[in-house]
Amino acid sequence: MYRTILLCYDGSPEGQNVLTEGAEIACASGARTHLLAVVPLLVTADAMPAGEILQAQHAQYEAVLNEGVAALTASGLAVQGKLAHGRPVDVIADYAREIGADLIVLGHRPQGTLARWWRGAVDHSLLSVAPCSILVAFSSPPSA
Repeated sequence: MYRTILLCYDGSPEGQNVLTEGAEIACASGARTHLLAVVPLLVTADAMPAGEILQAQHAQYEAVLNEGVAALTASGLAVQGKLAHGRPVDVIADYAREIGADLIVLGHRPQGTLARWWRGAVDHSLLSVAPCSILVAFSSPPSA
C-alpha cells in the first residue's frame, strides 16, 4: 500500500481530521509517517518588528507541531515532525519529494470568493506540483 506518508498539520479542526485519517492509513499500511507544519510567509506593515512577529509565529507553529506529534505517538505511530517556513504548496511538495512520500494527507478549509480572488493567478495548486497521491481529509462530506 503506502510506504511513506506525509501528514500536513496546522492545528485547525481540518488538521485534526488529517491526524485521524492519516493515523488510520499509516497504521493499516505500516508506513513511515512524517508530520509537517508550515509557517507561511508573512508580509506585514505593522508597527511590530518583523523579527518579533516571525518568532511568535514560529513558536505558535512549533507548539502545533508538537501537539500533532504527541497525538500520533499516542495512537501508536512512530512519527517524525518537521517545522518549515515558506509557501505551503511549495514546502509540502518539496518535503514530499525529499522523504520519498507516496501519499500526502491534508485538510480542506473552504475559502470565500474574496480569499480566492486575493490569491490571484500567482497561487498554484498542490495538485500540479505534488510528486505523489494526495488525500484530502474532510470532517463531513462537502456541500454541493
